[in-house]
Amino acid sequence: MTLLVREATPADAALIAELTRNCWADKIAPSSSGHHEASQRVTDDLQNGGGFILLRAGLPVGSIRWLPLAGDASVREILRMGVLPDYRGERLSQHLMHAAIQHAQAAKVKELRLAVRVDQPQLLAMYTSFRFAPAPDLKYSHANPAEPAPVVMRRRLQN
Repeated sequence: MTLLVREATPADAALIAELTRNCWADKIAPSSSGHHEASQRVTDDLQNGGGFILLRAGLPVGSIRWLPLAGDASVREILRMGVLPDYRGERLSQHLMHAAIQHAQAAKVKELRLAVRVDQPQLLAMYTSFRFAPAPDLKYSHANPAEPAPVVMRRRLQN
């Protein structure tokens, strides 16, 4: 199995929007905004933050994005990580997460944050394996106000 994680560019916005919608289908609650992911939002995210695309045997099968925390560029919020349903169970998301962590370390980011939907508690253990810890004192700036507040997790980086 040939895997490649490559940095996304704004030219990838339509691809990432489609990947996100397909990764969310039948996995995440229908009320999630990820089901309505638009190319313009992805373009904005990539221009203000960044992202990666995961390719397996040359085919795009997943993606991840991040944005700097408003008012604190030393903190990044990870968002919209997903792997297509046909490729789940192969631990492919770890490649996306490792790439995002390494990129943040190289950029001297001090902390990564992410949010876990309350209806996805199984993800807490996965993110804990990447040394994220629940941070009940934090609020996720990209939380959907129509949804229950997610569990915010953080990982402090040593640069």
